Amino acid sequence: MKRFHGKVAVVTGGGGGIGSAISKRLAEDGALVVVTDANAQAAGEVASLIETAGGSATAIAADISRKPECVELIGKAYAIKGRLDVLVNNAGINRRGNLLALSDEDWQLSFTVNLDSMFHLCRAALPHMIAAGGGAIVNTASQWGLYPAPNHIAYNTTKAAVAAFTQNLARDYAPDKIRVNAVCPGEIHTPMLEAGVKRSGRTIADLDKLVPYGRIGKPEEVAALVAFLASDEAAFMCGSLVEITGAQAVS
Repeated sequence: MKRFHGKVAVVTGGGGGIGSAISKRLAEDGALVVVTDANAQAAGEVASLIETAGGSATAIAADISRKPECVELIGKAYAIKGRLDVLVNNAGINRRGNLLALSDEDWQLSFTVNLDSMFHLCRAALPHMIAAGGGAIVNTASQWGLYPAPNHIAYNTTKAAVAAFTQNLARDYAPDKIRVNAVCPGEIHTPMLEAGVKRSGRTIADLDKLVPYGRIGKPEEVAALVAFLASDEAAFMCGSLVEITGAQAVS
């Protein structure tokens, strides 16, 4: 039997590079995946790919920068099968720049999307998980939240807050058998990263040379880690911040 057979998993940012890989991996492992993204078309395409491959998925468009949409999303996901087993808080944005280069909007939006959405989604999901006797929450933090990279103060600070949020939530709800962990990726080959590389004038090959393992990471590798942390195989992992970096130091 597959590790998530009969379970329902919600993945935010499910239409993006890492989010789509996570959605597909959880579906491959047997979950009914609720693929959610602000981009309805992207979410729908990922859900369709999962269904075509023989998995189970449904797409729900949601702007998680808005509290009501976070609450509505969890309600809709729970209503599908009367359960909610896994919540993957993966959606995020990256507003680049040092403090003087950032606008007020850049700063506020970074916290709204990267942290506040997690607060609202978890608060809506926890009662369902508590009533069911347990569940798993996996948050996407970042290596940069642990070791700040230059000129990304908004992103770094919000991801550091995600790490702290993860550990606090884990300690508060471990007695309810709700495991909360976070993945902390380094450089991962996604469309977002490619866009940043083009702006900088560098290439993916340039980034590969900075990684001791010899290359940057793949979305599927992050997805495999998320699936493990969400599964019963990681039954004693709670409050962990797991780096996945190829041994790369922050540059």
